[in-house]
Amino acid sequence: MNKPLRRIALFCGILVLALLVRTNYIQYVRADELNANEHNRRVQIERYAHERGNIIVDGEPVTGSVETTDSDFQYKRVWKNGPMWAPVTGYSSQAFDSSQLESIEDGILTGNSDQLFFDRTLSMFTGEKKTGGNVVTTLDGAAQKAAFKGLGAKKGAVAALDPQTGAILALASTPSYDPSVFAGNSMKDSDARQKLLQDKDKPMLNRALRETYPPGSTFKVVTAAAALENGLYTDIDEETDSPLPWRLPLSTNLLQNEGNIPCENASLREALRWSCNTVFGKMSNDLGNAKMIEQADKFGFNQEVFTPVRADASVYPKDNQPQNAMAGIGQASNRATPLQMAMVASAIANDGKLMQPYMVAQRQAPNLDVIYTHEKEQLSRPLSAENAQKVQQMMETVVADGTGTNAQIDGVTVGGKTGTAQHGLNNSEKPYAWFISYAKTDSGSPVAVAVVVEDGNANRDDISGGGLAAPIAKSVMKAVLDGK
Repeated sequence: MNKPLRRIALFCGILVLALLVRTNYIQYVRADELNANEHNRRVQIERYAHERGNIIVDGEPVTGSVETTDSDFQYKRVWKNGPMWAPVTGYSSQAFDSSQLESIEDGILTGNSDQLFFDRTLSMFTGEKKTGGNVVTTLDGAAQKAAFKGLGAKKGAVAALDPQTGAILALASTPSYDPSVFAGNSMKDSDARQKLLQDKDKPMLNRALRETYPPGSTFKVVTAAAALENGLYTDIDEETDSPLPWRLPLSTNLLQNEGNIPCENASLREALRWSCNTVFGKMSNDLGNAKMIEQADKFGFNQEVFTPVRADASVYPKDNQPQNAMAGIGQASNRATPLQMAMVASAIANDGKLMQPYMVAQRQAPNLDVIYTHEKEQLSRPLSAENAQKVQQMMETVVADGTGTNAQIDGVTVGGKTGTAQHGLNNSEKPYAWFISYAKTDSGSPVAVAVVVEDGNANRDDISGGGLAAPIAKSVMKAVLDGK
């Protein structure tokens, strides 16, 4: 071989070697990076080339997949009664990715999770078409329906828990949206999503998990728990040291009670029954900000909660004396999600034990084999069993013969607390109506509920926790009890 040919052969050999090095570098070194690249359409095409697994409620799917004819993505997501279930499932969109359970459990639902490696390997030999696994939730369909129907056209949210396990039974938020309207990747889908994002009523906001409100008088059960746990009072029927009127500390302002109610030196039971601001405001001041924060933290305040969907942190603030007194009655900078207040009610109903809230009971392989089962976990113990039972007695008096009579259920012991939370500068906006409650049977409490209603259409004087929120809580509790 002459010299020029040798040079050409050597150069071609170098090119082939470079090509092999480059190919192996791309396939093995940069494979994960390229697979994760948002511009790699092949990954997206593969993701939607098969049916997505389902999210299951009461043994039945609330989701599904349909074939598309106008896209190189073969399947897209659909929901059964999307607006009712969107606060639980979130959305899954070919154009806009996913949220909530659809996002967190994406690996299982697409079939790409490492937990499904054996199933994927087996399907290569059997020739079975790839499908996703299922996510089995803790949700109670009847309770969710009662919550969604109860809220109706009003803005608001409902969270319901099983106090003994922490299982989330209902999670409703209104106004809501149908995730199906932007599940594809057409201009129509894009326009539908943009319309939802621009809606002033924020239908895509999960108010049960991601909106914090002043909890109003529902927070007084936390203040009562703090008083009992710190020994400020031990007997719920003894008189408290609560003058009327009571002046806020470091201030000339007097804390007011609603209406002509017997609050002077009222016992804990009577103060909760009639929702006496003066009693609980002074109680919070007597305990001090540090002890109030400590008690609130034990109930889950000042920390994010993962269900596994993240819930915003509720806040009991570090503050001065007058603001701490107001925070003790659920006002000032005190803020809570509906899930948080359901956690408060559930801990009291569960004799002082707060269980970790969760909504995924199981994960299933495509062949329905169970590959994960949730084990209940205690999150904290906010109060002793003895003191929890004292607060139960107080809350049961509220429902039996106080501000919460609209939550009564025939033949069932119900405990609750109403709340009407001030809203806006100097209470200029219409208040929020709250109700927290639990129902109790011989085997304990199977359900605790928190309801908040933002009813902008109601007359201001008609807005109350007992009037607007308690009937919704009652319907949710009854739905759970009827299913037992």
